Amino acid sequence: MKKLISIVGARPQLIKAATISRELTKYPDVQEILVHTGQHYDENMSAVFFKEMQIPGPKYNLEVNNMSHGAMTGRMMEKIEKVLMDEKPAMVLVFGDTNSTLAGALAAKKLHVPLAHIESGLRSFNMRMPEEINRILTDRIADLLYCPSRTAIKNLEAEGFKQLNCEVVFSGDVTYDAALFYSAQSEQHSAVMNTLKLNAGNFVLCTLHREENTDDRARLMSIISAIDSIAENYRVIIPLHPRTQKILKQQKIETRADIIDPVGYFDMLEMIKNCRLIMTDSGGLQKEAYFFRKFCITLRDETEWSELVDAKVNYITGAETSIILEAYNKVRNRKFGFNETIYGDGNAAGKICKHFMQSKFLDV
Repeated sequence: MKKLISIVGARPQLIKAATISRELTKYPDVQEILVHTGQHYDENMSAVFFKEMQIPGPKYNLEVNNMSHGAMTGRMMEKIEKVLMDEKPAMVLVFGDTNSTLAGALAAKKLHVPLAHIESGLRSFNMRMPEEINRILTDRIADLLYCPSRTAIKNLEAEGFKQLNCEVVFSGDVTYDAALFYSAQSEQHSAVMNTLKLNAGNFVLCTLHREENTDDRARLMSIISAIDSIAENYRVIIPLHPRTQKILKQQKIETRADIIDPVGYFDMLEMIKNCRLIMTDSGGLQKEAYFFRKFCITLRDETEWSELVDAKVNYITGAETSIILEAYNKVRNRKFGFNETIYGDGNAAGKICKHFMQSKFLDV
C-alpha cells in the first residue's frame, strides 16, 4: 500500500484536491492522506466544501493561520515535517501557490520525499505577489510538474526546466474537471438564485480580496467607484471575504453593491453560470469565467492566466475606475464567441494520477 499525502490550505486547493481524491479511488493499492494546514478554515470558507464535495475531512488539521507570511510558512513546515516523518509517504502532492503549497514542498524535499506540484508553470511576473514567489520556488524543487496550459509549459521551458531532473507534463486544469463534474449537481443543491432573488443575465458577480487592492485605500475606493457605477445598471453581488468586510467597515466605505458572506462551491457555480459577467482579483475565478463562457474583468495589474487575455475574454484593468468601466462597456452586451480549448478536456486529474502512478519518482 502506497501512501500519498495531499496538502491543502485554502478553498481553491480543496476543489483541486477533490478531483485527485476522486480519481485515486480507482487505485486500491493507494492510500491518500489529506493534510489541511488551517490557512483558511472555518465553516463558510472551508469546511462547507468538504460537505458539498462529499470528500472525507482531513486526517490532520494543523490550525496554522492569522500570522505573517514568514511565521505562517515556518510553522506549517514544522508541523508538516512531523506528519511526513510519522506517515512516511511515497509522495507529497501540493496544489497552486499558497503558503501551504510552499511549506509542504519544502518539508517534503528536505525529507527527500518525491514532490508533485499540480498547477505548475504559472507566472504573473510580479515578484511583489507572495503567490508568485511561492509558485516559482515550488516549481524549482518539484519532481513532477503538472501544467494546466501550454503557456505554463513554455514558461518552464524558458526557465531551463528541460535541463533539470524533473518531469514536466501538460495535464490540463483540474479545476476544469471540477467545474464540469460539480456543475451537473449545483442547480439541485443550490438555492442562491432564489434566496438572493437573482435573475439570469441581470447581475454582475464580483470578488475582491487581494491585499494590493484592499489594503490600499486609493485603489479600493477606485474599484468601489467603478462597482457603484455598474450597479446603476445591474445588481452587483460580492461574496466578500471577512477580512475585506472588516476593512470596509473600518474605513467607513459604503457601496451600492450587494455584499454577502462567502458562499459554498455550488452557490458560486450557480452565480457564475447565471451572471452577465465577472469582476475579480482572484486567480481561479478568471478560469471559471472562461469555463462557463463569461467575460472577466480582472482587477489586477497582471495575471498568471495570460492566455485568457490573448483570447480577449479576460480584460486586465488594474484599479482605475475609468479603465474598469471601459472594459465593462466593451463586454456588457457582447456575445462570448471564443470556442478554443485551452485547459484540456476535463480529465486532468485522471491524466495526473495515471502519470505519477507510473513515474520513476514514486519508487524512489
